[in-house]
Amino acid sequence: MSKPRRGQDLSAGSRRNDGPGPAPVAWRPRGGSLEDLRRANRRVVLAQLGAAGPRSRAELARATGLSATTVSSLVGELLASGQVRETSTGRPHKGGSGRPPVLVELATPPGGVVGVDVGHGHVRVAAAGPTGDVLAEDVRVLDVDGHGPGTLDVAAAMVREVLAAARLDAQEVHGAGMCVPAPIDRGTSRVSTGILPGWRGVDPAAELADRIGAPVVVDNDANLGALAEVRHGAARGHQDVVYVKLASGVGSGLVLGGRVHRGATGMAGEVGHVQIGEDGDVCRCGNRGCLETRVSAGRLLAVLQPAHDEDLTVARVLGLEATGDPGVRRVLADAGTTVGRVLADLSNHLNPSMIVLGGPFGAASSVVEGVRRALDRYAQPATAGAVEVRSAELGERAGIVGAVALAVAMATAGE
Repeated sequence: MSKPRRGQDLSAGSRRNDGPGPAPVAWRPRGGSLEDLRRANRRVVLAQLGAAGPRSRAELARATGLSATTVSSLVGELLASGQVRETSTGRPHKGGSGRPPVLVELATPPGGVVGVDVGHGHVRVAAAGPTGDVLAEDVRVLDVDGHGPGTLDVAAAMVREVLAAARLDAQEVHGAGMCVPAPIDRGTSRVSTGILPGWRGVDPAAELADRIGAPVVVDNDANLGALAEVRHGAARGHQDVVYVKLASGVGSGLVLGGRVHRGATGMAGEVGHVQIGEDGDVCRCGNRGCLETRVSAGRLLAVLQPAHDEDLTVARVLGLEATGDPGVRRVLADAGTTVGRVLADLSNHLNPSMIVLGGPFGAASSVVEGVRRALDRYAQPATAGAVEVRSAELGERAGIVGAVALAVAMATAGE
């Protein structure tokens, strides 16, 4: 298994307008050599195995759209290169009798991968085995917004520490997935907005790769939250999902056809910056009246504070909501309705089967109920009836789980 180039940015380096996940059809270039086509199709098969686990050759053919003959030939090449191996789980044929089918699964090389989750107020790092099982993890409170290089120094030191704790050799790290709380420009591999002022001009993937000596792939927290919830959380089994993170800001990740969708410049899913009022407050993006200015954590705390003698925190507000405080429940329900109005329009366009609400306020039942009511009122009836609204399952670990999943996908599909 060869490693991708150091400092690889997933969005900038991808040939497809999506990310890790099951590939419904093979990619067929318009020009180029036969070997280019076979290389692309090998990636499709590897991505399918990475997302779905062991599969028979017939199942791989159905999932990828490739012919059975082509799949058999590609699997033969991957077996010869050591990237996959054959196995049998004892699973019988659908008829219930006969010899169990021979399955193909990703080979498990020595070593592992690393996940790095950079939030506005923390850095979390995990060392995992080659299939994504976390072996060691650490988190530190840190104000990351003002100084990108310093944050990356801390992250690199934490990587070395968790690798030691996991008894993994740094030379056997196949790669690292990195989560940052801002969009990544597909063309420059840099943070594409002013959300992280101390990261201007910083290429997070390349900078971290230089510090840890392994290839790094980077994406924003909403995309990786979506990936994590689809692979390991509330949206398991769903192929078309909208993930919304309700925290200090509002971010969204889209999974379409089982794959993360990033758009032409990496800005797909920025629902937090949908304008809902021309005369609203100025947003940190520079526009006025963005959704984020109405439902961010800071805004909700400011609305609720006059009715309370104590200094409110997000945790305290969630505690009051859980005990049925009517004022808190009303404000959070209104926030959910505001978010749901935007998601109703998005649902009419994308027709998702699930909306997952992450971040601290995504766990509030009043917010979930508000979103549901808005969808029922504003989305097309068939669209509203098809979509389930749920709170995320992974909580504050969504970023690190997604970062590890990204690293595993990079390592297993890289050639």
